[in-house]
Amino acid sequence: MTKQTKTIIGISIFAAFLALAYWGYSALSQTYTPQNPSSNSNDTTQTDALQTAPDFTVFDQDGNPVKLSDFAGKPVVLNFWASWCPPCKSEMPHFNTVYQNQKDEVVFLMVNQTDGQRETKAKGLQYVTDQGFAFPVYFDTELEASITYGISSLPTTLFINPDGKIVNGYRGAIDEATLLAGIDSIKN
Repeated sequence: MTKQTKTIIGISIFAAFLALAYWGYSALSQTYTPQNPSSNSNDTTQTDALQTAPDFTVFDQDGNPVKLSDFAGKPVVLNFWASWCPPCKSEMPHFNTVYQNQKDEVVFLMVNQTDGQRETKAKGLQYVTDQGFAFPVYFDTELEASITYGISSLPTTLFINPDGKIVNGYRGAIDEATLLAGIDSIKN
């Protein structure tokens, strides 16, 4: 067998592997449905048992510090994401649509996990600008928020009620229905 034949066979096997991986990812992502959040957040017994959301500092696009505590008394959707993350990209249009409809009732903290290497502020801003997203973006340049919440996978979304309690959270991409159900669970 010649070297050229071996190369062609190797490329063919690799292409088949990529096709199989793509098919598997597509099949699994179509069947994935996150668990719906509880809509009983107004039950005081449940609220008392919820964990208080720890405070953190991130930065807006102008470099100004922004704390979670700045939004005390308001329901908050806290989302950790990065522009290199395919599941993050798949859920962002849902967040943008819901943000445009509910921005006066709910705070959206779209926190870009900005490690300075794989994800930079410039990459995050460029992605949001290119996609035409309207929600505000905050940058976790010191990874304080990510460390505080133990973020080990992206995207991760948390729903925080006006009392500052975490009502629910999801690892992985969520759809619009799940986002709306989560928001319903944190509104008073």
